[in-house]
Amino acid sequence: MQAVNSFQIVLNTSAEQFVRLQQLQTAFAAVCNAIAPVASGQRCWNRVALHHLTYKDMRARFPEMGSQMVCNAIYSVCKMSRLVYQHPDSPFNVKRLGVQKLPTLKFSDTCPVYFDSHTLTLDESKLSMYTLDGRMKFMLTLTPLQQQALKAQKLGEIHLNRNTVDQYALTFIFSPSKTDPLPESASDTQVSESSVSSSASILKNTMNVPTYVELESSP
Repeated sequence: MQAVNSFQIVLNTSAEQFVRLQQLQTAFAAVCNAIAPVASGQRCWNRVALHHLTYKDMRARFPEMGSQMVCNAIYSVCKMSRLVYQHPDSPFNVKRLGVQKLPTLKFSDTCPVYFDSHTLTLDESKLSMYTLDGRMKFMLTLTPLQQQALKAQKLGEIHLNRNTVDQYALTFIFSPSKTDPLPESASDTQVSESSVSSSASILKNTMNVPTYVELESSP
């Protein structure tokens, strides 16, 4: 069987459905931005540990978000934190910054929304996904290869992205095993405090950092 790394499905939304997905994306970014200062301040991007640090507070601050979507926001912050704070090529690698404060991740309203088996189900061609005001359902047209991949391969991630001005799409990413944290750099090179903010542009030029993430200097 031919293995599939990923595939994307465009959602045929009505105007009302599009607005609901926009609201979900904005709310998801807000939760990520509430979690991110804890991750940088505590230097914590282990998913379980960050869950213990933030989950109860996030549920209280964002009661409109379901419990599992808060967990998915924690996952999103951990994933991006590992890239920014642990990648060997990052100027914000914790080994390079030493005891200096880490910059804080800032997620824009265009950040992807992560789903899991609790917040999105796909039965044959029937899709049901979580939104802030109840489940949204779609009928999808999947190719035989996509159907086979969903049945036989391990699904690693599902995320919602806004592809164009008026279009949303779901991306399904397959992985044989869960992603391990990126290795920390062996370099002990220090980065001066004055260069932290200016290094943000360098980071995006040298690494695969999505455009929906910015870096803000910690107070």
